[in-house]
Amino acid sequence: MGHCTTSQFIPLNIAVLTLSDSRDLSQDTSGQFLEDNLIEAGHKLVDRKLIKDDKYAIRSQLSQWIASSEVQVVITTGGTGFTERDNTPEAVKPLFDREIEGFGELFRHITFTELGTSTVQSRALGGFANQTAIFCLPGSTGACRTGWTKILKEQLDARHRPCNFVMHVKKPVSE
Repeated sequence: MGHCTTSQFIPLNIAVLTLSDSRDLSQDTSGQFLEDNLIEAGHKLVDRKLIKDDKYAIRSQLSQWIASSEVQVVITTGGTGFTERDNTPEAVKPLFDREIEGFGELFRHITFTELGTSTVQSRALGGFANQTAIFCLPGSTGACRTGWTKILKEQLDARHRPCNFVMHVKKPVSE
């Protein structure tokens, strides 16, 4: 699987989408955490939005980014629980060409050490649509920290061995 790696870091174009019915950008600590950390890691933030947790609004925004020749990765935060207003999995799954089952499984495995059995209430998920990697994290800043530091930071780094997701995302038009 060494063919999936390179010796050089390749910065990715990443968009962050916060799904919330109760916050605005000034209160979005989860989205801000993701923005700060992806930039610190060397990636480029190409867009960041906060929208209501509405299935059709989510699909609309994601579809724009999936169709964009510039967006390679989307990270969402929020809407992955079981309340009536949590619609992220229902909105996102139909857009996937291929689901990354292991992402949600690993996220729940890691968070079991933090939350115990309450981790079963997380519906974190990942997948690809039009060679755009999409990762959906819960809305808490702690969950975003766990998802970023323990999974995404490595998997979005072309140097991570034995494999990573960088070779699977589309190449931006500017290359």
